[in-house]
Amino acid sequence: MSHDPNALADCFDLARSPGATVEHGQLRDALRRFVERELSPHAAAWDEAGEFPRELYRKAAEIGLLGLGYPAELGGTPCDTLSRIIATIELARAGSGGLIASLMSHTIMLGPLLKAGDPALCARIVPPILAGEAIGALAVTEASGGSDVARLATRATPRPEGEPADGWRLNGSKMFITSGMRADHYLVAARTGVPGARGISLFLVDREAPGFTRTPLAKTGWWCSDTAALHFDDCPVAADRLVGPLDGGFALIMNNFNGERLMMAAQAIGSAIVCCEDALAWARERRTFGQPLLAHQVIRHKLVRMVDSILPVLAWLAQLAARIDRGDAPVAQISLVKNHAARVMRDCADEAVQILGGAGYMRGTRVERIYREVKVMMIGGGAEEVLNDLAARQLGML
Repeated sequence: MSHDPNALADCFDLARSPGATVEHGQLRDALRRFVERELSPHAAAWDEAGEFPRELYRKAAEIGLLGLGYPAELGGTPCDTLSRIIATIELARAGSGGLIASLMSHTIMLGPLLKAGDPALCARIVPPILAGEAIGALAVTEASGGSDVARLATRATPRPEGEPADGWRLNGSKMFITSGMRADHYLVAARTGVPGARGISLFLVDREAPGFTRTPLAKTGWWCSDTAALHFDDCPVAADRLVGPLDGGFALIMNNFNGERLMMAAQAIGSAIVCCEDALAWARERRTFGQPLLAHQVIRHKLVRMVDSILPVLAWLAQLAARIDRGDAPVAQISLVKNHAARVMRDCADEAVQILGGAGYMRGTRVERIYREVKVMMIGGGAEEVLNDLAARQLGML
């Protein structure tokens, strides 16, 4: 029996899901061409180099990628949640999670700024970011704890009377910040009031601010993603750089996490799809004991189990996209799908490396890079254990 060469791709295609439109298919095709032309040929070399060209931001902006989901008046392209999920899955086809993390770091920074920032400030900062001319980063995590935002220690204090301008001085540090070295604008969480969640505010800090320094960090995976520790030593911040209400930053951060976690789930399942497709392609070509690897039942069953684990997550993401666009805030389900997608990515990466054998352990292959990136997907955006507990609270178990 001959196989349909498109059967697996069609199986994984969210642009064919209920509620999808012609426009979703067009978006998928445009991004797939972009990935094939601009990302995939260079992903391995960029990973080895530990960086990618800044010019890539401009190229991504030209096809509308950076502006996807943002207001047209600021240079963006409004879209639904399913479009953003499809875009993230397509970007994962390059097999480089670090590339996605840094290229799209503005997506975890702009949410609070657009929701609560002064319109004049947004009009100055956002258009250059969406045009690929500037880079944005979010700085919340600290060395003392990432998921426990309410206990962050970086502090902003009012400038003393007699200084030339009103505003604040930042003191403290941030850890594991994506685009931490190369960003032009940082949305920084700092304590301005009482201990706990009620005393946190958000500030916009530019890279050249006095007293602001950065230290690069080396990682197990995501090599081409620029990750840094940030240090603030009496760093001055103008009064008009306060984003949102004073002491009101915690709610903005928590709301922002929902979008980040949903896209991390999409990235994880996109990486799982890559593992499945590469393992299948290898199993068709590789010959062992006089026959293709795919002729062995044990290999076929491994591949089918990978498909079996991916499909429910895709359906779950499509359902959540529809709910979010109706105005729902399914916090528990977003937490659970992020955790589940990361586990599926882990299992598919493990099986793909096993099927590829020695080739899967060699640097330069997509599955090898993805295998190294599994753990960050289970930690970033909220560790698995923290999200399970959040889901328990949201579901009335506590």
